[in-house]
Amino acid sequence: MALILVRGENKSKLLSAISDMERHGNLTLTTKPKVISAEFADSLVEQILKSKLKTNSNVATAFFVKEDTTLSILKIKQIHPPAHIVVVSQEYKGYDELEEKLTIAHDMEGYQSYKMVNVGKIDYSVKGERRYIQNNKLNSYNE
Repeated sequence: MALILVRGENKSKLLSAISDMERHGNLTLTTKPKVISAEFADSLVEQILKSKLKTNSNVATAFFVKEDTTLSILKIKQIHPPAHIVVVSQEYKGYDELEEKLTIAHDMEGYQSYKMVNVGKIDYSVKGERRYIQNNKLNSYNE
């Protein structure tokens, strides 16, 4: 699992960057994005990059993805999101502090995963209730 930090100008750009990572980078989020203070995110990125940032962010979020750190970096390099994305490795000092902040942080509002979960076909022959017909072939793309 990799820990990803996203910082940007506004919330819509963060949400767009997250959906780009899911759609085009094929990354699988294991936790919902959590709201992190922008000042903390900026200081953490400065520690990782070992240089001053040109611009400060207004909003930031962090979450875990299923893929490992190296694979996450390679997949993120292939896309061009509208926000600054940093994969935080366990080697960095701020990793433990960020992980601790995630346990108490609130979920980011407005996030909706693009990967749909298909519960099956609806059987309309039964009046007054919905009965789902389970079909594993329909759900095979999630596995």
